[in-house]
Amino acid sequence: MAKVRAKAITVAAVTVAFGLLVAALSTYTIARSSGDNGRTSDGARAPEVPLERRITDFTAGFAPDGDYREPRRAERRDVADAVGLILDGHPDRARPLLADVGFRLRTLTDTGTGRRYAELSDRTADGPDPRGWARVYVDLSTAVRWSVQVPHPVSDADTERLGARVLLDSPGGVLVLAGAHRRAGEDDAADAAHRTDSVFDAVCDELARRRLPGVQIHGFADDSVPGRDVVASTGEGRAGRPDARRLAAALTARHFSVCRAWARDCPLEGRDNVQGRRAATEHVPFLHIEFARSVRASDGQIRNAVAAIGTVTGR
Repeated sequence: MAKVRAKAITVAAVTVAFGLLVAALSTYTIARSSGDNGRTSDGARAPEVPLERRITDFTAGFAPDGDYREPRRAERRDVADAVGLILDGHPDRARPLLADVGFRLRTLTDTGTGRRYAELSDRTADGPDPRGWARVYVDLSTAVRWSVQVPHPVSDADTERLGARVLLDSPGGVLVLAGAHRRAGEDDAADAAHRTDSVFDAVCDELARRRLPGVQIHGFADDSVPGRDVVASTGEGRAGRPDARRLAAALTARHFSVCRAWARDCPLEGRDNVQGRRAATEHVPFLHIEFARSVRASDGQIRNAVAAIGTVTGR
């Protein structure tokens, strides 16, 4: 009996060890194929940058009268497909698609975390006539598990800072950042949260198709929801409710006053948000989080908000 028990223990130990080895090799393969070895895929050293500063420098020039050109369906699809190829560990196959629509792919190392990120950026943003499409950042250090979405940078002041910090706070994220002020262009063409004809939406669709939960960050004026610091919602869907409850509890523990849209009527619930509607169709968890201006204006409050969101993204 003792020999049988010892043999069973040995078999179990070997099985666990084999599983750990397979998982390690899988992660290693993803990292190697994505360029997460300190170098870009062409062998050059990945530049070190403070990623939050890089993101806020990019959005600093956004203005209501800024340029915006609506992308064609094929252009939207090419960027979204390129994101999918990067998630699958094929950056070299993504580059031609991006080049066809005037995008570039870089590998950057964040100086704060030491993690490497793929940056998909519109080349026209450096020229006199920016199209204002989007930027995307993909964590290359591990398998991607979630996304943070910022559809109204600058317009919802400092949501770009919140989004950047959420990305950097937890491994395994994708940041999807609108490329223009929401009032740019004509007839609300650049309002990424309410348009299905944007690069931003096409990328979010690709992530939802891959069943990646999303956290979308917005902002409101303090007097829009008096007495509340945060409005937390799952938009049109219900799949995100366990995560929403966990997030609301974490925010409350950090002394934020939270309006829980699944428990009572709240303003700014985001039920007409197009990314939330797509997530609901796919039964993918989606959180629509609105922060008061007083929260977004305080570095300490931003840290607390990011830490609370981390209780969800860290899972």
